[in-house]
Amino acid sequence: MAHLPPNAAIFSPSVARAAASAAKDWSYIDAWLHRKFPGRGPPPFERNADTLRVLLALASANEAADEERTLIARLEAETLTQLRAHEQSLAQQENQTDNNNDNDNDDDNTITIDSAREAILASLETSLTRDGQTALTAMAALALQTATPLPTPAALASSLLALSTEAHTLDQTAARIQTLTAYLAAETAATAKLSAELRPPSPHHPHHHRHNDDDDDPSHSEDPTSAPAAAAAGGYHPPPSLSLTNLSTQRRIKTLAARLPEQRDKAASLARSVPLPSPTVPQLAREEEAYLSLLAHKRALDAQVRAFEGLPPDAEQARQELEGLREELTRLAGRRDEVFEGLVERETPRKGGGVRR
Repeated sequence: MAHLPPNAAIFSPSVARAAASAAKDWSYIDAWLHRKFPGRGPPPFERNADTLRVLLALASANEAADEERTLIARLEAETLTQLRAHEQSLAQQENQTDNNNDNDNDDDNTITIDSAREAILASLETSLTRDGQTALTAMAALALQTATPLPTPAALASSLLALSTEAHTLDQTAARIQTLTAYLAAETAATAKLSAELRPPSPHHPHHHRHNDDDDDPSHSEDPTSAPAAAAAGGYHPPPSLSLTNLSTQRRIKTLAARLPEQRDKAASLARSVPLPSPTVPQLAREEEAYLSLLAHKRALDAQVRAFEGLPPDAEQARQELEGLREELTRLAGRRDEVFEGLVERETPRKGGGVRR
């Protein structure tokens, strides 16, 4: 309501309530600022809604921090009081006891220090919030799991990252081993299958005896589904056409071997009848010069031929076209001379007159 004058009347109830709430908040802020900065307050032009909202948040945070510091100071004061009381009682016990009971006094001192430590730790644990207790429990469990004697957040984070990296590496290694195991199993199965196929047939296989017995029994009918199983059990059997293929291959080899001396004789006679050239370096140089001269002559002839490009192939027609082009050239030359003479006459000054423009 900073835009309204101080003496302006407010007729709306909602505006009146908002103004009353703002006035109450400003009174709280003024009191807080007076406690923190006596004799100083916000200037009038800063009294607006945004400044009020920021100052309220700042005051709340400051009071929360003050309460936390007060609790810590109170806890420290109580702890210090308890320690001083323990020290006083310990001093009194030391004054009253005899020198012969020094060992017992040391045990009592140790027990007293341990109890004080336990009391301090218990008070600290009870003063923690729920989130703080959860974080402390998690840090303690992680320190036990990682065997860290003096755990710090940085050390625990480093250990956790190292464990995560090691776990990921182990997972990748296990996946690779599993893939390799599957590949080896597949290769082993394929090798076993190939070995079973390539195994030679056994001459004393029971299938043969059973087959002979079945031949003696005329009432026996062969089962076509048992043929593959019998073939697999009998071992590897070459295809029926293998013998014919081998025979034809051997015949071709013999035929080609018989024709080989004849072909060698033909090659030798051709080599004797057609002598191979044996050029020398000077001869090659002369041949190269002759080739280059022929190439230059060809280029000159090509240039001359390009001059007659576009003419008809007939000589008479070419001559007529050439005469027509000459007449056209003569006509254009005469036209050029006429234009030049007219230009000279127009630009030449006459007697008794100026230059004609």
